Amino acid sequence: MFRKDLIPMLRDNPMGVGELARTTGLRPRDLAGELAGELEHLRQSLRNEACRLVILPATCRKCGFTFDADKLTKPGKCPRCRGTWIQEPRVKIEKA
Repeated sequence: MFRKDLIPMLRDNPMGVGELARTTGLRPRDLAGELAGELEHLRQSLRNEACRLVILPATCRKCGFTFDADKLTKPGKCPRCRGTWIQEPRVKIEKA
């Protein structure tokens, strides 16, 4: 998987991190490793272009708690309500 392959997939099309991993052929366990590294390099590469990488943070569907935007993996439980009904983080590329 290369960063240039991620750009057309994410341009104005938010994808969940798990969905992105399945699309690129990675296992969800590899999210913390390879995909996170690729997305960080992509963020740095897009500084020279008219686009930017946006991470929409994970949110609890039960109470609405929003997690930190720098986390790319889906949390196990909400710290506020202890619920497990959590929407995974989403990633997209938009024009700056």
